[in-house]
Amino acid sequence: MGVNEQELKKRLENLRIEHRDLDAAIAALAASAVGDQLQIARLKKRKLAIRDQIAIIEDHLIPDIIA
Repeated sequence: MGVNEQELKKRLENLRIEHRDLDAAIAALAASAVGDQLQIARLKKRKLAIRDQIAIIEDHLIPDIIA
């Protein structure tokens, strides 16, 4: 699982960066006087999809511990 785990960690880091970038873009659009609501909605939808992908990868990387 070594190589696969490294690939997942790299993908996870890239998704986290993209998630932060989208957050900043959404905030900037919302703060502007001409904030395009359709564009903001699309960015929010993309951000949610990325969050789902992050959760899936984290589930693969972090083993379940039964207490």
